[in-house]
Amino acid sequence: MADDVRVYAIAMRTKFRGITVREGMLLRGPAGWGEFCPFWDYDDAESAPWLASAREAADLGWPAPVRDRIPVNCTVPVVSPERAAEIVAGSGCRTAKVKVADPGSSLSDDCDRLAAVRDALGPGGLIRVDANGAWDVDTAVRAIRDLDKAAGGLEYVEQPSRTIEELAAVRKRVDVRIAADESIRRAEDPLRVAVAGAADIAVLKVAPLGGVRRALAVAEACGLPCVVSSALETSVGLAAGIALAAALPELDHACGLATLSLLTADVTTHPLRPVDGYLTVPTSPPTPDATPHVTDEIETRWHARLARVAHSSK
Repeated sequence: MADDVRVYAIAMRTKFRGITVREGMLLRGPAGWGEFCPFWDYDDAESAPWLASAREAADLGWPAPVRDRIPVNCTVPVVSPERAAEIVAGSGCRTAKVKVADPGSSLSDDCDRLAAVRDALGPGGLIRVDANGAWDVDTAVRAIRDLDKAAGGLEYVEQPSRTIEELAAVRKRVDVRIAADESIRRAEDPLRVAVAGAADIAVLKVAPLGGVRRALAVAEACGLPCVVSSALETSVGLAAGIALAAALPELDHACGLATLSLLTADVTTHPLRPVDGYLTVPTSPPTPDATPHVTDEIETRWHARLARVAHSSK
């Protein structure tokens, strides 16, 4: 069993989504390796799709791709304007996704960060922001107008408010496109969530949706242009996101899959990193050959979690 399940813990370069260490498990099956890494604020029921996604990769593999490379954005955490410019300049990407509305950052700070990103990208680059549902409707409207001005134009704003109803209200009052993320993947039934009137773009993450095939069904059901984004996985999990982006019938926007830059290490000596703003579509999941050592406490905690989630999924 030890050869078929590996636990990892990798430090983050910058605090992201409130964490400084990314943890998870790698599972091996007949088709290769899958990644099970729900965040710790997900309960066992919410973690079940993450396990289904890992098992799909390990046991079945993925649908055939219709493209062999994926355009990606760089990701800018809540950092200084100077550091933001460095991240963008060194990424090779022509699209940047900037985190905003963090509790430790003011709107003025966010605007300064966006202005620095615009300077680094130049006038032809695209900038999108992600608020993770932090704003009420009125706050969202005011913030989006300021951020749009600071950025010299935004491609879209991801999840400015929490609920579908709030997204729809914000969308009616701003000229910037709205993207839905949490409203889709954390819905009771992602296949039935009525997102079309509340958003212009759907952000899809493979693991929370239960795998590539399930995510393809959600994409078809929502009827919106899609952006595939990561859930801060290692290369093993990122490969599933790339497989989804490669299998979508249409892909009009850069995807949020260049997130290995947020980790200080990877589980493989052949990491899935972009070149000139594109990721190459792998033919199979990467093989973990550099899994960082973890403590006995982390190992035990993840094996217990896997057992609970597997039991609850039966």
